[in-house]
Parts: sequence; structure tokens; C-alpha cells
Amino acid sequence: MTSTAPAAEISPAEPEDAGHVDVLIVGAGVSGIGAAYHLRDQLPERTFVILDAQDNRGGTWWTHRYPGVRSDSDLFTYGYRFKPWRGPSIAAGEAILAYLDEVIDEYGLGRFIRYQHQVTAASWSAGDRRWTVEVTRGDTGQRLRFTTGFLWMCQGYYNHARPYRPRWEGMDRFGGLVVHPQRWPADLDLAGQRVVVIGSGATAATLIPAIAQKAAHVTMLQRSPTYFFAPPTTHELAVQLAPLDLPDEWMHEIMRRQYMTQYHWLARTSFEAPDELHAFLIESMRPQLPEDIDIDKHFTPRYRPWQQRIAMVPDGDLFTALREGKASIVTDTIETFTEHGIRVSSGEEIPADVVVTATGFNLSVLGDVAFAVGGEPVDFTEHVTWRGVMINGLPNMAYVFGYFRHSWTLRVDLVSDLVCRLLATMGDKGATMVVPTLRPQDADMQLRPWSDPENFNAGYVMRSQHILFKQGDREPWTHMLEHEQEREILPKADLDDGTLAYR
Repeated sequence: MTSTAPAAEISPAEPEDAGHVDVLIVGAGVSGIGAAYHLRDQLPERTFVILDAQDNRGGTWWTHRYPGVRSDSDLFTYGYRFKPWRGPSIAAGEAILAYLDEVIDEYGLGRFIRYQHQVTAASWSAGDRRWTVEVTRGDTGQRLRFTTGFLWMCQGYYNHARPYRPRWEGMDRFGGLVVHPQRWPADLDLAGQRVVVIGSGATAATLIPAIAQKAAHVTMLQRSPTYFFAPPTTHELAVQLAPLDLPDEWMHEIMRRQYMTQYHWLARTSFEAPDELHAFLIESMRPQLPEDIDIDKHFTPRYRPWQQRIAMVPDGDLFTALREGKASIVTDTIETFTEHGIRVSSGEEIPADVVVTATGFNLSVLGDVAFAVGGEPVDFTEHVTWRGVMINGLPNMAYVFGYFRHSWTLRVDLVSDLVCRLLATMGDKGATMVVPTLRPQDADMQLRPWSDPENFNAGYVMRSQHILFKQGDREPWTHMLEHEQEREILPKADLDDGTLAYR
């Protein structure tokens, strides 16, 4: 993972003026790049700039460099609707970065991106009708001040600087190396090493097959089981269509619709018939696992399917590593690290030269930027979302948050359309300010947590509920709808229903 370069000079007391733009986009990952394309396409007269704290594009795909890193959803829906995907359904991180490079180059977005520009604060002035955005450059330490009429937060939800790192008893006396996937050493050689990977989510499912071929042995140590699904790397429909040599746009659209249909079925079934989906997932794994493995213990989760993410293992590569004996699985809790490994509650000691803590990440609330409105700091826990796109009381600010059960980028396209329509509506009204505002009938609205545990309760979400904004009990103050719903709702969302105050 790339680290920020030390400051090359002492920053001045006052930030340097960096100019004004109509729209300031924070983040040059899939969300920010997608937002920039739609802004140029739909509102080409608007000026904008993209700021990113990293030293290159891609967000997660740039910072996550552990072996085998890949998409955990198909690229026909993870790719943008306007840019055909031309590869296998599941792709490695490098291929996704190459795809983003094509988007940047083809649509001339590179000249708008400022790398190593860490946004630290954003303050709204109603008198000036603008945001003042404080930025620190990672390469020079220089402080800058941008102003903008509209702030578009596209920084994603990972805290790239501070991954989730639990502490266990005895870690200080462990004689080996402890590594977090978000901090993967470029020179780490696992050849002949005994590796324990703590965790069984998407990262572990990706990492283990990639390192099992070199390591002496890899043990997946999980506290509780995860649902896995083993789709082919290349969809069987794509294989059937390949001889027809269809135009890229046709192939992209056909496969995109196919995957949408599949994921819509999975999402619907997880609510309407969870036992049916549970049986489907378990039985699809069974023939690919070692015959003597305890499926009830190691592969039968204690939660409803899709109440947490389903880990994708293309072509069943994780199961192959288990069948070949290059990897094994232990389901137990950690009692303590020892000098030579980890002892679990059963008393078994798992030998290890390297321990990988694939324990997840921490959520970042809008990039951990310090927000203020009218000189008063914003406490997001006291605010509520508007359609999962804006936040009540925060003028001229939108954010992008994707789906948990569908490809993230499907929502990038939908949200970008809505934000561009909102900006155009402001122009039509002659308004320079728009604020999501609770109506009188919303005064007694019940506030609910950012994520309802009955809907989605992954550990990284539950750990962060106390710092996140809320949602209400009625539209448009809710979020986390499924793509099947939002592709109908968001394009038709009424921007004059009284929940948006224009001035």
C-alpha cells in the first residue's frame, strides 16, 4: 500500500487560495470518476475538480494490494453503464484499474484530478452560498483552500489510513509476522511459510487461494462461518455468446441484464424465502468441499443469507485449496497468541510463521472531514439521510454510497443522474442553495439506525453505527433500498415534494 510522502516544507499559517469551481468532487475512485463523467456529459458548462488523498486513481483498487485482490461482484454491473466491460465476469484489481484508466483517458477526466490532496475540513457559508474546503497536500505539506458552489462526496466508505485491527492476548510474544491486508508489504515472501488467516469474509476468500500455492500451508481461522458462492469466472451465457462476436455494447448490455436479474433474485429471496436461499447456497458448496469436512460447523452461518455479504469464490478456488490439502479451516475463538502461533479455545495450537488479520475495516463518515455549517460543527449522528444521497440540514452537498447486495457502481450511475438533475433544477429555479429539510409532518418521525441489523449487520457496519447519521421511517428519509427498487424510484424522485428547500 502506498504511504503518504512526508511534508517537504513547513506549511504556511494561512492556506493558499486554490480557486473556485461550481462542483468539487472528493475521491477519484469508482464513485468520483463516475460522478465526473456524468457531470461532464449532462452539465458540460459546469466547472469542477476532483481531489483525492492518494497518489493515484482507483480508491480501494489502488490501496488494496494483497495477493489475489479481485472484484467480489461481476464487472458487467460493477462497470459503468456508459463504458462496456470487455473481460471475464470476475476480474483482478489490476484489470479494474486498467478499466478506470480507459474511462479517465477516453473522457478527458485526468486534467481535473488533483492527487495527494487530502480534504480535512469543509465549511458552508449561507451568505456566500459556497463551501470553503481546506486541503493538505501529501507531497509538500502545503495547505490549500478551494471554494465551491456544490460539494460532492465520492470518497467511499473505507478508512484507508486506519484498518480494523483487533488486539488479542499474547500478540506481543508472537515470534512471527502479523500483517493486515490493507498494509500488505510489497516484499513479503510466503514461500514455505505457515500462514494463519484470521477471518472468512471476502478478503480471506480472495487471499487464501492466491497464497496457498506458495505457502507451506494456510489455515483459515474463523469465529463463525460465512456464506460462500462459487460462480464461474466467465458466465456460461458469455461463453455461449462468444462465437457470435457481438459488438462490445451489445455484449455488455446483455450480460449486465443477466447479472442484474440474478442479483435481484438473490436479494428478493433473502427476504422472502431465506430458508430456500440458505439451502441453495449450502448445497451448491457441498460437492466442491472435501468429503470429510464438517459443513455444519465450518460452512453453516448463524445469520440469514445476505444479512452479511456473501463471499464470492470464482470457480470455487477456495474450495480447491481445501480439497488439495493446501488450506484448512478452523472454527473457534482465539484464546491467545503464543510464541509459535495461535491457541484457540479448544486448546489446539495452530502453528504460524505469518498471521494475516483479514478482520475487516473501519467505516469512514464522509472521509472523516470536519464539516461545519454557519460556523457550527456538524454532528452527523443528529442528522438523517435524504434518499441516501443528501443529508438534512447540509446545503449543496451530496454523497455516493453504493449497494451491499449489488455492484456498488450500479448506484453510482443512479445517484449521478439524480444529482445532475438536482443541479439542473437549481439552475432552472435560479436557486443557489438547496437544503434537505424535514417537513412539519416529519417532525414526529421515528429515527432509525444507519443500518437496521435485521437488514444488514456486518461487523464493520455494527462497529460504526454510533458515529453515523440516521434514517427515518418514511420516504424520502430512508436508504439501503435494493437496486430493483431504486432503478424505478430515483429517476422519478420528485424534487419539488417539499423535502428540498431552494433559495
